[in-house]
Amino acid sequence: MNQPNQPFSKSIFAKKETEPVKIQEQSKPVQEQPKSVQHKPTPATSSKANSSYKDLKKKLHSKLLTELDMGKVSDDVSNESSRQQIINLIETLLQEEGVPLGSNDRKQLIEELIDDILGLGPIEPLLRDTAVNDILVNGPKMVYAERKGVLEKTNIVFDDESHLMRVITRITSGVGRRVDESSPMVDARLKDGSRVNAIILPLSIDGAALSIRKFSEKKFILDDLVKFGAITQPICDMLKLCVLCRMNIIVSGGTGSGKTTFLNALSRYIPDHERVVTIEDAAELQLQREHVVRLETRPPNLEGKGEITQRDLVKNALRMRPERIILGEIRSGEALDLLQAMNTGHDGSMGTLHANTARDAFSRLETMCLMSGIDLPQKAIREQIASAVHLICQLNRFSDGSRRITQIAEVTGMENGVITTQDVVTFEQKGVDENGKVKGIFKPSGVRPIFSKKIEAMGYKLPAEMFNMNL
Repeated sequence: MNQPNQPFSKSIFAKKETEPVKIQEQSKPVQEQPKSVQHKPTPATSSKANSSYKDLKKKLHSKLLTELDMGKVSDDVSNESSRQQIINLIETLLQEEGVPLGSNDRKQLIEELIDDILGLGPIEPLLRDTAVNDILVNGPKMVYAERKGVLEKTNIVFDDESHLMRVITRITSGVGRRVDESSPMVDARLKDGSRVNAIILPLSIDGAALSIRKFSEKKFILDDLVKFGAITQPICDMLKLCVLCRMNIIVSGGTGSGKTTFLNALSRYIPDHERVVTIEDAAELQLQREHVVRLETRPPNLEGKGEITQRDLVKNALRMRPERIILGEIRSGEALDLLQAMNTGHDGSMGTLHANTARDAFSRLETMCLMSGIDLPQKAIREQIASAVHLICQLNRFSDGSRRITQIAEVTGMENGVITTQDVVTFEQKGVDENGKVKGIFKPSGVRPIFSKKIEAMGYKLPAEMFNMNL
């Protein structure tokens, strides 16, 4: 193939160099992306033209992979150095092909090829869209996006199943994971911390399914949640004191209820001098502090060996002199190890789990302790829970897409073999307004919580409003 007409200052092409040249990344994209990005459909209108466009795109994509040395190309789609060199190469390839394209079609083709080479293909515009929270791909022809709590179908499509698989492989290989017939399910993450789950044929019957929970670049604090109406200021002040005074907190809620965001917000109030170890299946926590050791599980290799589970990491974390241990999500037998850590000098530890109510959260904790494989009587497990956990914070997502704390329950002890609790505050829904927004009030129980004694012993006081019947 002929060399491009315009010389390139940095070598990202597949030819031998005397010295490898690194492409310098820029911290910000040259052009700011709009807040809402709509992916344009393929410019061709007829099926024949549409087929020709796809054939041209595939041909150019294949040539680009041949010409480029992907080991030297930045994975950042906003890297202007890589973008400009690839644009120049595409322009040259288009001239060689001699295919007439309008300016809009030409611009779209270049953007799609850059997204395929540097980013995640067709869904790259959704990743740039700051209003999108979730991206759900159900096979190559069905892509959904959630904006402000509302799920909607987009007009984005992949070329075919192999195109979608290339994107999934690009994601998983970037974090040292794999997805294939022998391992058809995988949890991974993007470089910005966004959580990814992929499942492929034959388990996903209609084609590979990809789910992305986007990571918010803004680090929310509890005061932000007050502005959103998720909590009130007195509840916010109480939670800050609970974290500062080393209460063990379990955050429970359904999928998409905001558990991770809430846990990140709580972490801001951990004193800076304390050492925190986080443990996750796929690292997504973004704790707002400096002294954090982040641990992530590892799946088994091709021979089925080398797996490192959350239980393994909790046990190892206890040897790392942690003052607090935070589990991104409690799923199985690691629940027992976390409870034991909470009971042995690691006060202030936290974790999240899936449950519909605070009472259900205790039942799930009990069940997951039984999954540890240690034959403990039910009473012993409940005693562990009652002595370890101080607070359960229950979160829910409502029909309008809003997320709120709906219940904060305090563990008060054991009575006749049953864990006893008392509500500190609950949210009572009062219908919806003319815009479909959920209305309601936060109602304190009016009873002084037992943990208030610990807070007062450390020189603090709960806000007086917490004992009024209306916040």
